[in-house]
Amino acid sequence: MMNQRVKTVAGPVAAGLLLAVSLAGGQARAGDIAHDTEYSISLSGLPIARARFHTELESRRYTISGTLESAGLADIFARTNGRTTVSGRVEADRLRAEDYSVRYQSGSKTRAIDVTFRDGNVVSATLTPKKPQPKNWIPVSPADLRGVLDPLSGLIIPEGTRVCPSTLPIFDGESRLDIRLVDKGSKPFTTKGFKGEAIVCGLRFVPKSGYRKGRRDVEYLRKLETMEIWFAKADAVKVYAPVYARIPTTVGPVTVWATRFEGS
Repeated sequence: MMNQRVKTVAGPVAAGLLLAVSLAGGQARAGDIAHDTEYSISLSGLPIARARFHTELESRRYTISGTLESAGLADIFARTNGRTTVSGRVEADRLRAEDYSVRYQSGSKTRAIDVTFRDGNVVSATLTPKKPQPKNWIPVSPADLRGVLDPLSGLIIPEGTRVCPSTLPIFDGESRLDIRLVDKGSKPFTTKGFKGEAIVCGLRFVPKSGYRKGRRDVEYLRKLETMEIWFAKADAVKVYAPVYARIPTTVGPVTVWATRFEGS
């Protein structure tokens, strides 16, 4: 019975965690600035993970480093931890990554992802260990790797740029997807370092390639119309960044909440 329960929970929770990591980010703008964000991730109100991100900027360059570790309920099934870094340059309307990497471990399974970008195009991408591709695998085409964003700095929106509605073309080192944001107004949000209005966006997950056709968790997320992500403005650095996200799963909603949102 326990093994069956682990299998039932592990798929949706893993999908929620991965999307949560994709939604978590730092803040950035040109100048000698440091910014820290911390997130609590829960499943149906029970803590399952914590994430921390640190951003440093100097001139027109930025670096975001982050960590993720499982907590509470998730540790019962498989202890999970990961770290990620992305660096690149700050443009007027976008943070453009040049190097993106992820190191991830869940139980005995490990994964390493490294992606190099140039002017928004992917010039190299490695995934270790390599995964066998089933017959119903949708391969990533060369066209899918042009004009894309990484999943961290891709969700940092400079002041003066439309937050939602918009479509964000994301490549995470294996899969190509669009994140479509729809305007849903604003709501008050308070956490350490921030108190004010957050922009609320409906979120749609649109898989493009780099996944197995018919995969249950991907299809579930693709059909969802109730996901939300909230963006708050970091006045010191003049960008909008995620402070809240809600992703329903078949075993309950995964919620990402910023417990700290402040710079120095």
